[in-house]
Order: sequence, then structure tokens, then C-alpha cells
Amino acid sequence: MWSWVAHRVTGVLIFFFLFVHVLDTSLVRVSPEAYDNVVATYKNPVVNLMEYGLVAAILFHALNGLRVIAVDFWSKGARYQRQMLWGVVGIWVVLMAGAFYPILQHTLRELFGS
Repeated sequence: MWSWVAHRVTGVLIFFFLFVHVLDTSLVRVSPEAYDNVVATYKNPVVNLMEYGLVAAILFHALNGLRVIAVDFWSKGARYQRQMLWGVVGIWVVLMAGAFYPILQHTLRELFGS
């Protein structure tokens, strides 16, 4: 049940990110200066944390989507769905731990120095 909810929530979050991304990228055609101003506002620690959250959402949505496909199309999928969920969570945690520093290095250096 919770994986179903998380899958829907991450899908909606990714949709809204794509909507905002298309809007801010389209500013380039209207006013390059406005685009530069918008991009400059993105260079702060809060937005960097949101980027990490976006990676978390995309990664979970993708891994859980593969699990849903396996449950639907593999004859034994329903029997092993709980084990596959824990596998998805484990892989997700490992990959998010590996992505922590590469994504947040700018914020970590800004907050704690180099």
C-alpha cells in the first residue's frame, strides 16, 4: 500500500518539476536576462536540497516501476512482491547514499567550508 502511495506521489512531484523546468527554460526565448535571473536564484542550498529530493523521487519511481512491471508480468511476481519491495528500498538507499556528496557538494562546501 505505501509503495503504491509513494509511486503516485513521486510521479506527481516529477510532473510538477518537469512543468516548472519547461516554464523556466522557455524564458530564454522571451528574455535571456530573466532566464539568467531565474537560474541565479537556483544557486542556493535550499534548491540544492530540492535537487537531491528530485533525484530521490526519480530513482524511487524508476525502481518501483520496474518492480510493478515484474509483479504484473512475471508469473511469480505477486508471490515475491514484498521481497522485491525491500530490494527496491535497499538499492534506493545505497544509490542515494552514493549520490549524497556529488549532488550536495556545493551546499556542503558553502555551509562547512572546503
